Amino acid sequence: MAAPVKTKIGIIGLGNISGIYLKNSYAIRNLDLVALADIDPSRPKAKIDEIKANYSASWHLAGEPKLPVACSVDELLANPEIELVLNLTIPKVHAEVAIQCLNAGKHTYSEKPFATNRDDGQKIMALAKKKKLRVGCAPDTFLGAGIQTCRKLIDDGWIGTPLGFTAFMTCPGHESWHPDPEFYYAVGGGPMFDMGPYYLTALVNLLGSAKRIAGFTSIPSAERTITSMKKFGKKVKVETPTTIASTLEFTNGAIGVTLMSFDIYGAQLPRIEIYGTTGSISVPDPNGFGGEIKYRSGRNDWAPVPFTHGYKDNARGLGVADMASAIATGRPHRASGDLAFHILDIMQASLESGKSGKTIELTTKVDRPAPLPVNLRDGEID
Repeated sequence: MAAPVKTKIGIIGLGNISGIYLKNSYAIRNLDLVALADIDPSRPKAKIDEIKANYSASWHLAGEPKLPVACSVDELLANPEIELVLNLTIPKVHAEVAIQCLNAGKHTYSEKPFATNRDDGQKIMALAKKKKLRVGCAPDTFLGAGIQTCRKLIDDGWIGTPLGFTAFMTCPGHESWHPDPEFYYAVGGGPMFDMGPYYLTALVNLLGSAKRIAGFTSIPSAERTITSMKKFGKKVKVETPTTIASTLEFTNGAIGVTLMSFDIYGAQLPRIEIYGTTGSISVPDPNGFGGEIKYRSGRNDWAPVPFTHGYKDNARGLGVADMASAIATGRPHRASGDLAFHILDIMQASLESGKSGKTIELTTKVDRPAPLPVNLRDGEID
């Protein structure tokens, strides 16, 4: 196998999610991690020490890893080696940092959400077009074995014509385990902007663009109490809806419902189901890469379906690697800014509909991303 073209990347933001991205920047073979930066100057060195301590041959490399350098954000953006910046900052500054990266001449890929409002999302897209640079955004879980297999089932006609869906994300919130959960309850947080991207991106990958939405929202508790150790007992004001129920119509005619909630302590709901004219698919948790897939047709029982694709384990960073490969070869990348902006449009519209009581026609549309090849091995992209 020929060695892939490596793209030099830097990471800004080294919070809770960064560990898996650091690991996979070594495991996925076309990435070369050059530098780390964070608003907290102690974090880059700590993460470099974490790489040293946790590195193993299972990361698909032999010998000692090439370690990134610790630096400031300005130093990272000024580094001429770095072609692509991975933005893992908190949601409220995703747009600000993305714009900094683009102005520095860097392609940028962000953790979800793309931005916390359409205006900021439009600024990112317009600047990227002006600068002739690419933008991408998580989630990339739709590139994993689970949802790619479901995509193949639909594309191959296993359920006939898709006509409906359900999607449910219910939990009691994140303040019991997350060390810094305040942003989950600020504007730009909540279950829709936190977990909605996983579910909606999976649905758009499977069904295509959404067309219109009717949403219903509530804030059952105006205040939450942190019970994780670091900030135990701290009170957090809730500034955004924590339960959102929506009905969506897609451009292909499929209609369905979603429920996103931080207020539910127990439920026995499926994650996602897709219903067609000749069959149904139970789609695995879109917050993961693998999971169990089930298929049913006619009056037959549900039956498990084996994976047709690779990447069944946590491969966060796969979207970055796909974007890097696309830049090198000139093809479209899958976890694109266009896709992320459409998801942002859906999310903001769900909240606007809940507030106004009116159905909202979406202002964006996007083509389904190309499916991944079926014969990829972990660590490969093309």
